[in-house]
Amino acid sequence: MLIVNSYDEFASYLGKELGCSEWLTIDQERINLFADATLDHQWIHVDPERAKEESPYKSTIAHGYLTLSVLPHLWAQIIKVNNIKMLVNYGMDKMRFGQPVVTGSKVRMVASLHNIQNLRGICKVEVAFKIEIEGARKPALEGISSFLYYFI
Repeated sequence: MLIVNSYDEFASYLGKELGCSEWLTIDQERINLFADATLDHQWIHVDPERAKEESPYKSTIAHGYLTLSVLPHLWAQIIKVNNIKMLVNYGMDKMRFGQPVVTGSKVRMVASLHNIQNLRGICKVEVAFKIEIEGARKPALEGISSFLYYFI
């Protein structure tokens, strides 16, 4: 895990890979809980029997937004930023879903520092990320996530 203590230290990683998270299994229980939380119970996500018969994947798949929602968890495994009083999600750019995550698959995040700016004492960080699926050629999701770090 990368540990950063200041804006200048963060900026020294511009254009470099920051790291890779551990693998996270996306199982049916996680998918069902996400469906309940978002009220999205489309059969392709929550009906394993129907998916086995009718889905081109022969299985249920994770919601695309479920894949997106694990970013904070995976990001926390890559970097720890000290000396901050607050971290705020700022936005997403160029986000693309490359392929679905079939239930039971493992995913991880690979991240690099795309851009960094000092906005009157607030550190705006843009992280290029890929959510990879174990054994797959194409990522499940990729894009640029922006965060605001309020250093002490």
